[in-house]
Amino acid sequence: MNASSLIGPRRRLFQWVVTLAILLIPFVRVGGESLLRIDLPTLSLYFGGRVFGVDELYFLLLLVFAFIFLFLALTVALGRGWCGWACPQTTLTDLAEWFARRIGGEIQGGNLKLNRRQTWGLHLFCGVLALVVAANLLWYFISPYAFFSRLSGEGLPPAALWALVLTAGVLYFDLAFVRRLVCREFCPYGRFQSALEYEGTLTLRFDPRKQRCTRCGECVRACPTGIDIRQGVQIECINCGRCLDACRKVMGQKGQGGLIRYAFGAQGRGPNALLNLRILLLGSLFLAICTVFIVAAAGREEVVLKVGRPAGVPVHVLSDGRAVNLYTALIGHRGRNGTTVSLLALDADGEALQVLGPPRQILLEAGERRRVDFSVVLPPGRPSGPLKLQLRDGEGRILAQTDAQLLSPL
Repeated sequence: MNASSLIGPRRRLFQWVVTLAILLIPFVRVGGESLLRIDLPTLSLYFGGRVFGVDELYFLLLLVFAFIFLFLALTVALGRGWCGWACPQTTLTDLAEWFARRIGGEIQGGNLKLNRRQTWGLHLFCGVLALVVAANLLWYFISPYAFFSRLSGEGLPPAALWALVLTAGVLYFDLAFVRRLVCREFCPYGRFQSALEYEGTLTLRFDPRKQRCTRCGECVRACPTGIDIRQGVQIECINCGRCLDACRKVMGQKGQGGLIRYAFGAQGRGPNALLNLRILLLGSLFLAICTVFIVAAAGREEVVLKVGRPAGVPVHVLSDGRAVNLYTALIGHRGRNGTTVSLLALDADGEALQVLGPPRQILLEAGERRRVDFSVVLPPGRPSGPLKLQLRDGEGRILAQTDAQLLSPL
């Protein structure tokens, strides 16, 4: 039969593309910053070369909501296609089973048959694979460049080391002992998908013309979750298409087409089934949230200044009658390159006031947020009133400003 009619090669290619993307994304930098990373020590999100601080939590929420609506739309349209074609659980289990075959083991319906030597070899492979995957997950929180530098130097922080060991341990147990059982019994996605399925969802279906079926059982033996597709749509099916390929091979020897196919719903309406209100609504919400995210990210200020007064701290009066007002500023720099700023204080008439505390030039690194305590001196006899605080660069341009209240002694 024509090998181009088989689904397996295309599925494996897609799996490798997704896997390589997950592995390489932590290494990609845009403008010197990570393409995607969550930095826990600074509570910052690195996305698309930009840095979003903890005070911009709404950006993370927008990404989460966008992912949820995309997830729902794809689930309604493709069913468990994610499970069979891109899920890391499926890909890693496929790798473990591939290695088991390479060392002479047999696999039927997701069950392994190995001798003692083959079993030890598989456990070693699963341990190494689990460690690599655990490190890859950690790279989304610690830059891989810093990871390897710390690993070869002073070592990883204790929290990161424990996270690596525990994650690797869980993954090893999964790959060595659980594997397909996760898909059959424990994965919540299959149960969740069954609640979203409708008459046009993509599923694998057995041709009702059963008189052509030779009852060879190849479709059952090829199924990684051990189901019989001839019994109809089942929640354990992960839409991988292995049964489809097995049937096509058998029927191809007879010069006939396979009895299993992908179909959008029981009626097999084709891709036109995707043009329904559910998918259009979910897709529209996903695009709307992405648009809001892009517009908000493009319009965000590069330097942020927030100022407040310490609670319970009174105005201090000097011997010459000057009043000293204490403030705390939170300065955030969202740009990709470091910058130097100066803090200025202006009264209601635009006259500069003396600022004590911070250095004349404040150097901000990319993505840095800094707390600065400072005082503004009010000349004798001047009444209280509004105060404008500004951050300016070396050329005098205003990068950020905010208002505060200037108090005189009682």
